[in-house]
Amino acid sequence: MKLYFTEQWVGSDGEFGGDLMWHIRHVLIGACRNWSSAVLEWNLAADPFCCPHTPGGEARCVGALTIDGDRVERNVAYYIIGHAAKAVRPGAVRIHSSEDLLPNVAFSTPDGKLALIVLNDGDTAVGFDIRYRELAARAEIPAKSVATYLWPAD
Repeated sequence: MKLYFTEQWVGSDGEFGGDLMWHIRHVLIGACRNWSSAVLEWNLAADPFCCPHTPGGEARCVGALTIDGDRVERNVAYYIIGHAAKAVRPGAVRIHSSEDLLPNVAFSTPDGKLALIVLNDGDTAVGFDIRYRELAARAEIPAKSVATYLWPAD
């Protein structure tokens, strides 16, 4: 059986930084750490009036993109999806990662890489170690930010 986390939306009355932190923590990292096989933000694109949407559907749902004629605006869901989509390609498998210091989720990718998505939604920069087998690297993530780290598995 597979679990799919779908239809999480960002409202037009939201705040970019707060929405980014919440969705990375609870949707992207949270769903993946709790065995979700897929995570979807709803919806891909909308016009400046949050249309189209189904009758009775949420009328404030901002797409990852707002399309207004020839103008395209990238919204918070675009960046949420971007942290995973560039590194966690189809066929990737979630692997163990410790969540002692910062919310994170790790994957082994079909092209032989490891991907780690880390969130620091706190008010100060945090240094941490990334360890894999006998290799280690020290990283620092600024306050109120998310980072995606990639490295070869072998």
